[in-house]
Amino acid sequence: MLDFKRDLRSGTTCLTDSAQEPPLRIVRPFPLEDGSVLVHLHNVSGGLLGGDHVTTSVNVGAGASLQLTTTGATRVYRAKQDGMATLQINQFTVSQNGLLEYVPDAIIPFAESRYRQETIIDMEAGGGLFWWEILAPGRSARGELFAYNCVELKADLKATGQMIAAENVRIEPKRRDISSIARLGPYCYWTTFYIVRIGLDAAFWLTAEQRLRELIASCRSSDDFWSVSMLAAHGLVVRGLTRSGANIQRNLRTIWSEAKLLLYGREAIPPRKIN
Repeated sequence: MLDFKRDLRSGTTCLTDSAQEPPLRIVRPFPLEDGSVLVHLHNVSGGLLGGDHVTTSVNVGAGASLQLTTTGATRVYRAKQDGMATLQINQFTVSQNGLLEYVPDAIIPFAESRYRQETIIDMEAGGGLFWWEILAPGRSARGELFAYNCVELKADLKATGQMIAAENVRIEPKRRDISSIARLGPYCYWTTFYIVRIGLDAAFWLTAEQRLRELIASCRSSDDFWSVSMLAAHGLVVRGLTRSGANIQRNLRTIWSEAKLLLYGREAIPPRKIN
């Protein structure tokens, strides 16, 4: 559990409370030049094992600004045949005029792994969000593609109590053909990017959608497919499918930087990675 608040005198964000247990740890917040803080989530075990139940709970206070990332990919190891799946629960709260930028590295499910991720994001008036997730097909360098048993990705995003987005994805490569056009088709990597700021009107989001659509078209290649659309209110969702993971982070950062300019008038600050 991590609580962040805005210091009214300095205008900067600080960590005010934390409770941590392995395998996830943080070292300390790193101040950024715009008054926000960068925090790295470390998995001290190197990955998630079958049967692990891990919860990340983060509260961003009123006016606070947090950038949260990982120090590397989330590796999901093989589960025992009769064992439990790996469960990751993410709970985020963004208070009035707060900002959360959650930009982790990819999830890599190893062969025979079973992984379920549940994310709940509650946002108050004026709150902002840049949140992405990347799902890899496995250890591609070893030719281990879609050798996992099951991946489930569930997410609920609420704005002032109203549901504005809901995800419920289940991929079972050994039971259903991944190459179906209704699933991933010829692509291997899946990414979703939510861009939200509570209180901006529909006209703004129509303009932002068009601007990001033009940006995506300019960086699209024959190896990927990207799209952008409006949410029910307060934001946009960007989807990406790619054959290779090489350009995902670069494209996401390009979209993130442009969206940050549109919503806040300043560019995104890519996270510095530490080991």
